[in-house]
Order: sequence, then structure tokens, then C-alpha cells
Amino acid sequence: MNNHINKINFYHSIIFFILSSSLAIAIDQFEILIISPVVCLLLILSIGVSHGALDNQKGKRLIKLYNIKNSYFFYLIYSVIGLTIIIFWLFFPTISLIIFLIIASYHFGKEDIEFLIKNKNVSNLILFSLKGSLIIVAPLMFHFNETINIFKLLLIQNDNFFLFLEFIEFNQILSLALLTSLLVNIYYFINNFKIINILIFIDFISIVILNYYLSPLVAFTIYFCFLHSFRHSISLINELDKNNFKNGAYIFIKRAMPLTILTAVIYAISLYFLSNYYQLSDAILKVIFIGLASLTFPHILLEYLLKKNEK
Repeated sequence: MNNHINKINFYHSIIFFILSSSLAIAIDQFEILIISPVVCLLLILSIGVSHGALDNQKGKRLIKLYNIKNSYFFYLIYSVIGLTIIIFWLFFPTISLIIFLIIASYHFGKEDIEFLIKNKNVSNLILFSLKGSLIIVAPLMFHFNETINIFKLLLIQNDNFFLFLEFIEFNQILSLALLTSLLVNIYYFINNFKIINILIFIDFISIVILNYYLSPLVAFTIYFCFLHSFRHSISLINELDKNNFKNGAYIFIKRAMPLTILTAVIYAISLYFLSNYYQLSDAILKVIFIGLASLTFPHILLEYLLKKNEK
């Protein structure tokens, strides 16, 4: 079954590369073709967040391991962590952003390649982070000013933070960071070599193409929805039914729907509130990234605790 999943991931990478290249060519040739922030939000709410929509099922497994009988305890803790992240962001936006970018780099690097990695060791903690840093570095490298404007919309007002970013941009440190990410990809390609490892480079090239031709928000949305979330969903589908992928997909959609809808409703309410104070596009950016931060922290913590206790 693992070979079947690897095959699916391989073809998925090829399709994602075709999608990325086609979008890049279309937007480069037709300047009037614009993917609006509203479309990005809808994609993230429907496809993007769905890969974490089974956290309630995982939470039930976790509380059993801790001999906690009431499942509402999990929902309470999960919600409190998410709400705490939002409140902390409002008071300490710069620190929150930096921590979020570091954790997101690790998360993206780990989830996008973990199915190829057999050796689980401490060095992967650093290597995953360096690999996943491409998602952060690429928009800064190719669309520096636009990315800075997004950071400012996320309530970042720390002059030293922006001076630091200008320093690394002016001194070509971003290019060095992108090269480092490439070297990590080469390492994973060579280490325990097999033909399917070629998808490591396919994904790398796709992400670079997206960020070179598309705006930071659109590039992130396409990556997050159609590479990161889709790949993680494949692993969840496999967990649900290791013998029948189609049945696993059906179960996944059925179980993911309630939390996906609930998340979308919360996002919609937040957007309605923020739109009274900010332009719609600015409000969408705040909802997307601060909202994702509030979901990412409890999601990663849950994954960690579950793997630690189920060993």
C-alpha cells in the first residue's frame, strides 16, 4: 500500500508542477488575469484547512491515552490554545510572526517530504526547517516589497524587524537561504536514493515558479491548498483505510466536513467584523494568516503529542 501512496504522491507532484507552470504562463501572458484575495480565502477555507479537519478524531485518540473520558475537554483546550495565539499576536505581533514563520517552516518541510524519510533522527528537525523555509524565503526574494506590506498588515510595526529584512535582502542573504534550502533538497534526494525522490525537485521547482510569477498571497494559496494540504490529506486517507484508497477518501471527506464548515463560519464572522475597520482585501489577509497561525499551533502540538504517546 505504501508503494501505491508513493505513486499517488509522485503523480500529484507532476500535476502540481503542470498547474503551477500553467498558472505562471497564463498570468504572465494575460495581465488582466487576477486571482483575487476572496478566491484565495475560499480556496484556503475549503481545501486548505480541511487537512486539519480530522484533529477532532485525533483528539479523541489522544484523550483516551491520557485516560480522559470527556471529549469536550479536548475541544476546550484546542480552542483555548487557538484563542491564546490570537490574543498573543495582538499584543506581541512581531514575536508571534517570527515564531509562526519558524514553526511553519518546520511544519511545511516535514509534512511535504516525511513519507519519503525512513530514518527519524534529531537532524531532521533542522533539515525539515531549512527545506520548508523556501515557503518563507521565496516571496521575500521575488516580491520583497509586497511581502513586507503583508507583514505590516499583520500588525507588525517593529522598525528593527523591517531593517533586518532590508539588510538580508540587500546583502543577498535571501539568495543564500534559498540555496541552502536547495542543498537540503539535494541531500534528501541522494540519501536513501530511489526514483520517486525526483518529486523533491519537482516540488522545489514548482514552488519557485509560483513565487516568481505570482503574488505572495496567490503563490502561498496554491502551494498551501494544492501541495501541502493535498499531500497531508493523502496520508490521512491512507490511515483511514489502508486497503481501499477510494473508501478512505470518502470517509475523510465525510469526517472532515463538520470542522471545515465550522472553521469557515468562524473565518466569515471574523472577516465581517474586520471589514468594518479595514478594506476587504486587507481584512482577508489578516484573517488568513493570523487565523492560520491560531490553527497551526494546536494542530502541530496535537500531532506531536499523539506520535509521542502512541509509540
